[in-house]
Amino acid sequence: MVVVTKYRRKCITKPMLSRLDEIARATTEKWDGEVLEFNGEPDHVHLLLELTPRTAPSAFVNNLKTVTSRLIRKEYGAHLQRYYWRKPVFWSRSYCIITVGGAPLSVLKQYIEQQEAPE
Repeated sequence: MVVVTKYRRKCITKPMLSRLDEIARATTEKWDGEVLEFNGEPDHVHLLLELTPRTAPSAFVNNLKTVTSRLIRKEYGAHLQRYYWRKPVFWSRSYCIITVGGAPLSVLKQYIEQQEAPE
């Protein structure tokens, strides 16, 4: 799964990425899923997820983006003001989910690990 920041603003810092990882893992566990790999760049994050077949992807993504946005804006509000002024936003409305039924997980994990993490 890939989610991007609103307007592709390069606002994600290393501490924010770490916090996003924590929030994503906790939220995914509540949906009986697991984050297998997480990484990102200053304007987007990649998640390799294992979800149950009964999980509706759109509902899960909506919840994950809502929770992460709310907490990140609360904890890093001063930093994000430079990018979003007074608007209460963080993520773009779009997202990308690709199923990987037959692909080796090692290849997918390697791709996500190789993302250029923010400084």
